[in-house]
Amino acid sequence: MSTFSIIFPLLFMASLGYLLTAKGPFTKAHIAGISLFTFYICIPAFLFINMYQADLSRSFELATLGAFYLPVAAVYGLSAALYFALSPKGGERRCESAVFALGCSYSNTILVGLPIIAGALGEQMMGKVFAIITFHSALLFSLTFLLSAKHGKGVTGAWQFSKGIVLNPIVLSISGGLILNLLHISLEGNLINGLRLLSEPALACALFVLGANLAFYKVARDWHRAFLASIIKLLLLPLFVYCVAKFGFKLQQESIALLVLLSASPLGVNAYLVAMQVKAQQSVIASTVVISTVLSVFTMSLWLTLLL
Repeated sequence: MSTFSIIFPLLFMASLGYLLTAKGPFTKAHIAGISLFTFYICIPAFLFINMYQADLSRSFELATLGAFYLPVAAVYGLSAALYFALSPKGGERRCESAVFALGCSYSNTILVGLPIIAGALGEQMMGKVFAIITFHSALLFSLTFLLSAKHGKGVTGAWQFSKGIVLNPIVLSISGGLILNLLHISLEGNLINGLRLLSEPALACALFVLGANLAFYKVARDWHRAFLASIIKLLLLPLFVYCVAKFGFKLQQESIALLVLLSASPLGVNAYLVAMQVKAQQSVIASTVVISTVLSVFTMSLWLTLLL
């Protein structure tokens, strides 16, 4: 399958979402309703059924997890240190550095990573994708929250925030499918068919919502910070992942491609929610979501060409 054949359906759905929202009949309230249906019903059903049926012997591999999370943690730390060193002293420098680092390292695995990997590598790789997604938000969000905590309230706040992550429908659906898979619990055939039917529009709806949400975000005046974060996110992080996976862990090409494509996904919109919660870098993160999503059309094409 050519790179264009992989990218075009994704661009088509995202563009349709943007045009129908920016120029057409869909309002913010309409998109909010579609988002609820997508992220609380369709995507959880998709993740649950695929994890339930995944070949776990090929999914949870320490080498694969290490090849992804070691570079992610390193880029997070380096980005935070870079911002901290270059920003003026005083103020909320530590908090701003943590949120900026999140913008450089958090990937939109659901909206972008899943569709591209499914199209490029096939759904047999979904088990490995879900194994990585399970820890992705928990690690980066909790780390950002802890580094941003002020006045000794970090432990209580982090606990409340961690509960929100654990009870997230994405995490619950993956965990539920994993538990049933591990315990070899069989579900009734009609229930499986119903869940599979419910999961079919998941990726299309997710891409539509992604494009629609771009109509609500504006690039702020401090776009240069957002552009820097986007370059780190789309080029430096996946390059680091590639080097660690290929030369450090010596993974097979298919696994390397999976990890690179996940890390090369643009910044996920949930990072903006974290920025709002800690009250730092909101405009930078919102701008990074827009810039990295637009640039990912070109950078993803580049990575797909190099990897496949």
